[in-house]
Amino acid sequence: MSSSPKKKDSILRNDGVQTILGSFLCIIIGLLVGYIVLTIINPAGAGKAIVSILKNFLYYPSKQAQMKYFGTTIVKSSALLMCALSVLFAGKVGLFNIGAAGQYVVGIGASLICALKFDMPWYVCLLAAVLCAAIVGGISGALKAYFNVNEVISCIMLNWISLYSVNLLLAKVKEQSTPYTKDLSSINRDALIPTAGLHNLFSNNEFVTIGVVLAIVMAILVWILLDKTKLGYELKATGLNKNAAKYCGMREKKNIILTMMIAGGLAGMGAGIFYLTGIEQWMVQTTSVPAMGFNGIAAAFLGGSHPIGAIFSSYFIQHITSGGTYVDTKLYCTQISDLISAFIIYLCGFVLFFKMWLNRFLNKRDEKHAEKAQKGGKA
Repeated sequence: MSSSPKKKDSILRNDGVQTILGSFLCIIIGLLVGYIVLTIINPAGAGKAIVSILKNFLYYPSKQAQMKYFGTTIVKSSALLMCALSVLFAGKVGLFNIGAAGQYVVGIGASLICALKFDMPWYVCLLAAVLCAAIVGGISGALKAYFNVNEVISCIMLNWISLYSVNLLLAKVKEQSTPYTKDLSSINRDALIPTAGLHNLFSNNEFVTIGVVLAIVMAILVWILLDKTKLGYELKATGLNKNAAKYCGMREKKNIILTMMIAGGLAGMGAGIFYLTGIEQWMVQTTSVPAMGFNGIAAAFLGGSHPIGAIFSSYFIQHITSGGTYVDTKLYCTQISDLISAFIIYLCGFVLFFKMWLNRFLNKRDEKHAEKAQKGGKA
């Protein structure tokens, strides 16, 4: 009888379990706050709106349509996952990669120019996206390492430089009658990432490719690199204290640059995985950085800054984001799902406090049990 409470306590004291519980608490409170906001805007449709956001592709009565749009959500989730990995990888090394959005844009530019201008196959286009985005990330890393320029400032500046540079670059492969780039499926089908039969699982949704599998594999590889390798240990040690890392013989400047390059490459890969499916065309008159990079911050925090957790949090963030498009636009704007995501992001900051509170509660309970046992022994 006495072993059961101890086993339960050991589970609750596990850091991963505490993170999961904290994340679920954030989601529930975030949805509740979102429902309250919907009620304030229009009480009559609040319940239906929150249900639409949560249902997403289940909004459709047809099973075939549900599976097709489920596949689309997964494709978008894979790109979001790569941006989340970009943010959390840098975060593990003590850097805040707010430039994932700009690196994502560079990945778009590199992959599409290789595909539409130079007729290259998909794997070359994807590699170009990774390398070019890694270079942009490396610029922020070098500024941080050699000139102590805050990476947040350099990343924000590079976001806008990247956006307008890509607009100028992709203007060369734009359609004549629209501001969008040429359709990849009609110009260079070799640049489309192969489906390998995955599209058949989602009602012949041709946008579901092996890119989804690649994103999950990358999450596992990032986890292995950070937690199971010498390089990962050195990178995290540099993030904790670069002076101590230098004293121990680690090349702290190189580690900072390498971290930002890997983070940039991950975001660029997300762009390639997404745009090389042909699911979207880039508008060369875009004046704002894509939300995918910034949503990656949300997914990283909600996933407890863990690569495996980011797989599930990325899907959830994309699920409610896509679900927002099914909200009655006569009563609410579709961005209401972004508002709920924002609430959840802010609440993620309280996960640490939740862990502290839970540990204190468990410690106090253990002390009371120990006191009772001690009194019982004396009796």
